[in-house]
Amino acid sequence: MLTASQSSLREAGMITYSRVSREGSGCGCSDCVSEPGDSTRLEPCHCAVRSFARTRRWISSTLGSYPKKPLSSYLRFTKEQLPIIKAQNPDAKIPEIIQKIAQQWRELPDSQKKIYEDAYRADWQAYKEEINRIQEQLTPSQILSLEKEIMQKRLKKKALIKKRVLTMLGKPKKPRSAFNIFVSECFQEAKEDSPQAKMKTLILNWKNLPDPQKQVYIQLAKDDKIRYDNAMKSWEKQMIDIGRKDLIRRKMKTQPKDGTEKR
Repeated sequence: MLTASQSSLREAGMITYSRVSREGSGCGCSDCVSEPGDSTRLEPCHCAVRSFARTRRWISSTLGSYPKKPLSSYLRFTKEQLPIIKAQNPDAKIPEIIQKIAQQWRELPDSQKKIYEDAYRADWQAYKEEINRIQEQLTPSQILSLEKEIMQKRLKKKALIKKRVLTMLGKPKKPRSAFNIFVSECFQEAKEDSPQAKMKTLILNWKNLPDPQKQVYIQLAKDDKIRYDNAMKSWEKQMIDIGRKDLIRRKMKTQPKDGTEKR
């Protein structure tokens, strides 16, 4: 069975396969001569597997030497001003500090903004030249594999950065469901040893919970949803004030009248 990475490298021509028959065969090297088999099958030859391992190490090494994208002019200004504003306003929360920095950037004269913009353009040109220098040393198949690896890492990093930014900006936590509230209250009291066994028991207990008791948790979930909606409205207003409309929800999901989760 081929892994996803092996399949992609096979398509790129970076890993080969040998046909193993009853008489035994391989790619020709002494390490790849296989034992006679009961049937003909297709499998990676041993030297190809070693080549694949070397390729993975090569990709990791190349990624480690890849230059990072330069900061935009606004992010440069933010990075420079952040410790200054923090020192001037030690009790201020992060959204308030970001708002002050955004206001300073809007009021910054074009002549001073140009300093940050010129620095960004210079770093971007150096970044492109370094990328071109690295890619000139690679074969087309190596570039293809490297681009796939880079894209995967960027997507993971982008998701992680977004989560950190939202946490830093104080985005309210999502409301809990009735079942989640029930679990948080009863989890420690469950007698089972493993978390999996505890959850299995709690799921069964929730299903068998009398409706009057279950209604208590449903009401708590409704109250938490109201808390979340009010907190989000206030938070989104702050995001608009600091110029982060990209973080605003496009539309509010409608909540059914019975308070159950819409699917």
